[in-house]
Amino acid sequence: MWLIRIELIREAATILMLAAVAFAVAQNARTWLAAFALAFGVWDLSFYASLAATIQWPTSLLTWDLLFLLPVPWTAPVLAPSIVAATLTVGGTLALLRPPPPVGWMARIGILASCAILLVAFMWGWRSVLDGEMPHDFPWTIFALGEGLGIASLVAAFKIQD
Repeated sequence: MWLIRIELIREAATILMLAAVAFAVAQNARTWLAAFALAFGVWDLSFYASLAATIQWPTSLLTWDLLFLLPVPWTAPVLAPSIVAATLTVGGTLALLRPPPPVGWMARIGILASCAILLVAFMWGWRSVLDGEMPHDFPWTIFALGEGLGIASLVAAFKIQD
């Protein structure tokens, strides 16, 4: 049980560190969010790349991973968080390179809904983890809906600027 507590503290500290890095470079809430997305995406992709280089894990992009424990266990094949991390990296970079946009309410709602849908996909099998096993199936359809909505909302937010 003490290892789980240590892992929970480590996860919270990682998110706090990424938020602090974003805060250090942010000029306002929009640039903070963009910088946080970029930092989180780069961190996650770097994490998987370093694991692959040092311990040859994961053996495939479909290898299951325990992603987070807060507030319940998140699980997915490595491909899913890698797609989200790549999207965050690209979206955060584009948002930082462009002047602050007036993001419309539809794009904001779409981005928030996308986050919620992706969280549902990642937390889908949490009961299996608590029973001591990895989930058997990942809800790819729910994941694709969340990812697609997020990308569409990001595109809509950038189109408002043009």
